[in-house]
Amino acid sequence: MTLTPEIRTELLRAQRAEITEYHVYSQIAKTLPDENNRQIITQIAQDEKHHYEIWKGYTNEEVKPSRFQIWLYTTIGRLFGFTFGIKLMELGEEKAQVNYEKIANEIPEARGVIQDEHDHESKLLSMLDEKSLLYAGSVVLGLNDALVELTGALAGLTFAFRDVKIIALSGLITGIAASLSMASSEYLSTRSEETEKDPVRVAITTGIAYVITVALLILPYLLLNNEIISLAISLTTSVLIIAIFNFYLSVAKDLPFGKHFLEMAGLSLGVAGFSFLIGLLIRNWFGIEV
Repeated sequence: MTLTPEIRTELLRAQRAEITEYHVYSQIAKTLPDENNRQIITQIAQDEKHHYEIWKGYTNEEVKPSRFQIWLYTTIGRLFGFTFGIKLMELGEEKAQVNYEKIANEIPEARGVIQDEHDHESKLLSMLDEKSLLYAGSVVLGLNDALVELTGALAGLTFAFRDVKIIALSGLITGIAASLSMASSEYLSTRSEETEKDPVRVAITTGIAYVITVALLILPYLLLNNEIISLAISLTTSVLIIAIFNFYLSVAKDLPFGKHFLEMAGLSLGVAGFSFLIGLLIRNWFGIEV
């Protein structure tokens, strides 16, 4: 059939997307130890290649995949888990479906491709047995507790002491003690529950998330001499941490980004603001000068 220039351009773009995704799925499948997950991902890869062949039948052209995207999504999959890497790529597929809708009236087979894409999502959702996602709740707990507790402590200490070194030292001691307390509490809590989670891994995951958050929030006080600027950077860092991790969860576990982000950010900044006022009042009432 004769294609209009616009439809031909869309088909070539679709070809490139499909063959790129074929290579991404294929490479990720090779790294999966679970046989069921590997088979499903391999099947999806073959579906993507089939879509490529469909479009090739209309354009009669070979299209090379995007090497950058193959590297990007496979690397993301290795670093942050295959579920996150694949679903991040699937978000791009959803946008591509608009192009399929445009050409569906001229090429009926486009409807079948769209249905395949929906089937991919259903299969992926049924695969959410990745171990790293099982412990995502522990990371959330560690991050949230550290952000709320330490941003509040730093805000209070900033106006109570006005000395970056003392604030950093006090915050560091508070953060390390709190991380050990949180990790041990999570160990005991998980051990008493009927769950497939490993109590030791839960404790370590929670503790590490807490310590990393503490280090990032304390860092400005160690590098700068101005306590107000240090506090502003720490609060900005806390919001960025919340945004990044909530984006990860929204993609990997299909959770609403806006609701959880505003909830965590509002809680963290609210406690920080309240503690800031407490520190100011204590300094003025008791006349503390450090």
